[in-house]
Amino acid sequence: MIHFFRYVFIVTFAVLFLTAAAAPFMVFGGETPQYIVTPAASKIRVDGVLKEKAWEEALIVPLPFEYYPGDNVSAEVETECKITFTSTHLYIAFRCSDPAPGKIRAHYMERDSAAGMAHEDSVGIYIDTFNDSRRSYMFQVNPLGVQVDAFHGEEQGTDYSWDAAWKSAGKITSSGYTVEIAIPFHQLRFPRTGGPMTWGFSARRFYPRSTYRKISSHIIDRDINCRMCRFNKISGFRGITPGRDLEISPTLTGSRTDTRENIPPEEIVKGKAKIEPGLNLRWGITPNFSLNATLNPDFSNVEADVAQLNINRRFALYYPEKRPFFLEGADLFQTPIQAVFTRTIADPDWGIKFSGKSGKRSTGLFLAGDRLNNLIFPSNQGSAAASLEMDTYSGVFRFKQDIGKGSSLGVLYTGRAGDDYYNHVAGTDGYIRLNKVATFRFQFLHSETDYPEPTAATFDQESGAFGGNALYTGFRYLDRTWGVDAFYEDISPGFRADNGFISRSDMRHFKIYAQRTTWGKEGGWFDQVGCYGIVEKVWDHAGQSTDSSFEFGGFYYGPFYSFFDLSYISTAEYYNGLSHNMHKIQSQFMINPGNGFTFNIAGRIGESVDYVNNRVARSMLIAPRVLVRFGRHINLDLSHTFEHLSLHHEKIYTANLTQSTVSCNFNTRVSVRCILQYLDISRAPDNYLVPVDPKNRTLFTQLLFSYRFSPQTVLFLGYSDNRYGTESVDLYRADRTFFLKIGYSWMM
Repeated sequence: MIHFFRYVFIVTFAVLFLTAAAAPFMVFGGETPQYIVTPAASKIRVDGVLKEKAWEEALIVPLPFEYYPGDNVSAEVETECKITFTSTHLYIAFRCSDPAPGKIRAHYMERDSAAGMAHEDSVGIYIDTFNDSRRSYMFQVNPLGVQVDAFHGEEQGTDYSWDAAWKSAGKITSSGYTVEIAIPFHQLRFPRTGGPMTWGFSARRFYPRSTYRKISSHIIDRDINCRMCRFNKISGFRGITPGRDLEISPTLTGSRTDTRENIPPEEIVKGKAKIEPGLNLRWGITPNFSLNATLNPDFSNVEADVAQLNINRRFALYYPEKRPFFLEGADLFQTPIQAVFTRTIADPDWGIKFSGKSGKRSTGLFLAGDRLNNLIFPSNQGSAAASLEMDTYSGVFRFKQDIGKGSSLGVLYTGRAGDDYYNHVAGTDGYIRLNKVATFRFQFLHSETDYPEPTAATFDQESGAFGGNALYTGFRYLDRTWGVDAFYEDISPGFRADNGFISRSDMRHFKIYAQRTTWGKEGGWFDQVGCYGIVEKVWDHAGQSTDSSFEFGGFYYGPFYSFFDLSYISTAEYYNGLSHNMHKIQSQFMINPGNGFTFNIAGRIGESVDYVNNRVARSMLIAPRVLVRFGRHINLDLSHTFEHLSLHHEKIYTANLTQSTVSCNFNTRVSVRCILQYLDISRAPDNYLVPVDPKNRTLFTQLLFSYRFSPQTVLFLGYSDNRYGTESVDLYRADRTFFLKIGYSWMM
């Protein structure tokens, strides 16, 4: 541990020095418009109709700039944003003119359908409540009132997993459409001050026709790698309160799972019905700090994970977190090395979380008691996983200090402990804005781990206590023409982060990405064209080169939201004592030619390592996807992945994965959804050096009725089942589950 603290001191000192050295360059140029917002002159009903007196007297913020594909040219459609407030709510309205209202693209879809909203007419706002150009809340609404919310950070990017309870409504009119938004102040964090506040603010409009146009209330400079630095400023907020800011959300979950122990003709055995009460609590201690607690939470995923092919893969697959308790304030715990990945906390009895920001200091803490211990055992050549039935306690502490204009320094601790087991990780990280186009990131972590002896023996882990280090350094440069992203990552063989997602260790990993972009002109045949190159190299700690690759490609963005990418890749892999050299070509194409239809296809052809037999084989992957909207209420998302591996023109395996989601959204709250996932893997046993099953098939289906009044006031009623089949056995139902969840949120 002495060496660890020495590393922390050295790196911290270096970050402070670099930040101080970079401070003179923190000039982003150009004053942004500033506005004064006044209290509402009347009550407002959120119905999409701007008829109240409050809207007549509200602040008007115009949206005059088209920033894509045009470079801050005059927008071809008129848009105005209106802002006012009461003591408890922030109110936003948009009036969007359209020369052809019949071409407005708007469909009902589930809340937070960010991918679906990408092809819709919509408006959005970004609110930087701390006015520090670091983090902002994003709220987006289409002309029918469908909501998307997210948390955006200059360091972390956009996180769509964040949810807030707010109101919205939209109306399509003869001249365009209007939108109303009401955001309770207790859903936002802002400085605790008695005087008027100034917030950063950005209003956007997304206008998809033959060209997908993006419009803003302020200039977005392509030569400044900081979008929030040019936000408008709105001030005048005084007397706003979050109220008690206490939210109590009891839940009741009922389920029954019937299972079949053996293949037919044995019948499915009816399972016992389970009724699980739960309780979630959120308390805004101050306007900028909140406390979340949960007892016996229902952490089952209502929405099935997107299926992924898990054949001829060496490392653990990643599935995103969806559970509300862990998503609150999750951006604070994101770091370059993913030492926090809350899906490893599988079946907790309780959890508590504290997070917020005061001045330039952000703090986060969460604790949870779990009945299972989900573990990933990484190495250079692959990873294994285990789920141990043992009571464990997990804790994460995060502290972050803002430094200068756009830089920060943080510390992180994660720990997990149980009988004869512990894993502790601690370290420091930093984000340095060197100038308006360049940033530098780093992180250093040290871990100490001790697995139970049976676990260590089964998964070939070190016996007794052992430790390891992880280091990350990264540089990014981005202007209108050039983009460079380079990093070096060093993870020692003994490093473990059991509260995180580290699927590979014992590696020194270097990667550099460089891109050259040319922007098109109005009415031209392209919006963007460019080329890029990628060089990547991985060594283990014994000095053996295990992976190296070179990729060169080009891309095109054009009319009808079209995109095309084509690249050549040359790779070399050292696996299980043998070196393999390979070449491949990969490509992707997407187009959105009209209202309600999007087509995307990705493909790859060339050579890949057959890891089971440790040899180079010929591979092909084709993955088409179609999104179709029938009217305003019915949506179809259909995708297929085909993967084929062969040797000397003889099949090794063929895998087909089909996924289909059909949803009927009656309005913004009520929907019915059907999901189908079918996997068919066919192998040629004669072309394997080890025994394999010639055929495996699985079929997952789910039918779900949902009513969402808010993220916490919900009703879910559903059915799902799993079917399996082999070469000799047709698909049979192995289990089926009926489930009901009721949640209600009281806000005080």
